[in-house]
Amino acid sequence: MLNNREITKYKRHLLLPEIGMSGQLKLKQQKVLVIGAGGLGCPVLQYLTAAGIGEIGIVDFDYVDASNLQRQVLYTENDIGKAKAIVAQEKLQRQNTSINIISYPIKLNIENAISSIQNYNIIVDCTDNYSSRYLINDVCVLLNKTMIYGSIHRFEGQVSVFNYYWQEKKGPTYRCLFPTPPKLEGFANCNDSGVLGVLPGIIGTMQANEVIKITTGVGRVLCGRLLCLNALTMEVMHLEIERNLNIANFMPNTSEEILQWNYSLGEDVKSKQYEIDHIQLEKMMDTCDDILFIDVRESNEVIEPRPFRGIEIPFSEIRNNIHQIRTEKTTIFYCKSGKRSADAIKILLEYANPSNIYSLKGGLDAWKTRNLNQQLL
Repeated sequence: MLNNREITKYKRHLLLPEIGMSGQLKLKQQKVLVIGAGGLGCPVLQYLTAAGIGEIGIVDFDYVDASNLQRQVLYTENDIGKAKAIVAQEKLQRQNTSINIISYPIKLNIENAISSIQNYNIIVDCTDNYSSRYLINDVCVLLNKTMIYGSIHRFEGQVSVFNYYWQEKKGPTYRCLFPTPPKLEGFANCNDSGVLGVLPGIIGTMQANEVIKITTGVGRVLCGRLLCLNALTMEVMHLEIERNLNIANFMPNTSEEILQWNYSLGEDVKSKQYEIDHIQLEKMMDTCDDILFIDVRESNEVIEPRPFRGIEIPFSEIRNNIHQIRTEKTTIFYCKSGKRSADAIKILLEYANPSNIYSLKGGLDAWKTRNLNQQLL
């Protein structure tokens, strides 16, 4: 039951005949995992917290950056450099002390996806990359969990609900819409192409709305439909999605297959041999004094001292500055997540074939996580 404090807090829900006391109790008993505490995750988390979802899990390995504040309204300038999952948990718990909020400051991957998802009923995908999205979908199908999908790009956004039982039949999965991953060339994230600041707020709120509808049983869930929004014109279009009965041909069907599946999604296999993780880099730095570090982030991304001494060549200017890269010297490219540094190596390989160039795997995100873990030991 609801206590007097909760009755006061959720009064506006209780006044709605479609929700009422029974619906609010369902919200209190619900367990939701939000994967990604960025642009989409912030409004999802804030509104689910306010709505009284009983348990909310937050998965995010990233740290608050000044460039996030234009759209990730849960954070402030005082949070820059802090782990998003932990900051979000602390702030949301203060927003609603009646519910349980758990932070998982980890990167979702094939090793931890099943254990992270299995204890929650609804999974909200607030990620910004294809590999995570396909992994979330496949694990949700395997574990029979509902997945609420949201995506944004520049001025446009999408929302849908996958793997949901509707009218006594299971609805489509994400792979029914996109059976196989696209080639990554030509696709850009917010760092590369930008995004309207209010757009993730609009799309994220729609995702939270689907959680509430599914939980309380009111309204028509966005199952079998893809909602497409253009924020410049405020035009909304719905695309019908059919369940693909042959979808099993495109995805793993057991937990063992999940662990063996390739979620690199179009990455150049050749460039993978040039990756170096933070442990390997530490060993290299102990034995080699002459290393050239190249930061390929754009200048507006850098808000704190660089962790390595070297030079800066923004990724957008790599081709015009190939002459600055001395291929006879051990060279480490790095960026925020490791994607653009890997792409920089692909460009360099078009001009030369050096054996002593590397991309920092996971980028500065992984390097910061390593430092945080060392501090906790």
